[in-house]
Amino acid sequence: MAFWLFKSEPFKWSFDMQKAKGDKGQEWDGVRNYQARNFMREMKVGERGFFYHSNEGKAVVGIVEVVAEAHPDSTTDDARWECVDIKAVMDMPRPVTLDEIKEEPKLKDMVLVTNSRLSVQPVGKAEFETICRMGGLDPDRAMAA
Repeated sequence: MAFWLFKSEPFKWSFDMQKAKGDKGQEWDGVRNYQARNFMREMKVGERGFFYHSNEGKAVVGIVEVVAEAHPDSTTDDARWECVDIKAVMDMPRPVTLDEIKEEPKLKDMVLVTNSRLSVQPVGKAEFETICRMGGLDPDRAMAA
């Protein structure tokens, strides 16, 4: 199983807004970066990821799950752009800030640290487990489908 991180500015799309969509989830639309799009093309239903508030808060605030694999992005007629659908699964008991992530030696090679501008990015299993623990969440519970 692969793990992911989805970044959003909370004033545009927050984790609370994501949770309000319920089990049907929401398209992760509007991504116009080829690398981020290609990561979404790799995603499989059931894979988990972090929901990250960028700019405001700069923290991992929740766990999401992919509920639909890559399909055309409904916000454009340009066939180059695809997206997945995700649903909120659970809150992080305590948000894990970017500063905390950068201070953790085990996370020094994480994409969020080395390429912080990428809006959709992979997360290693050990990175996922470390951040879950930092936020007070049992990694096994966060990974359970």
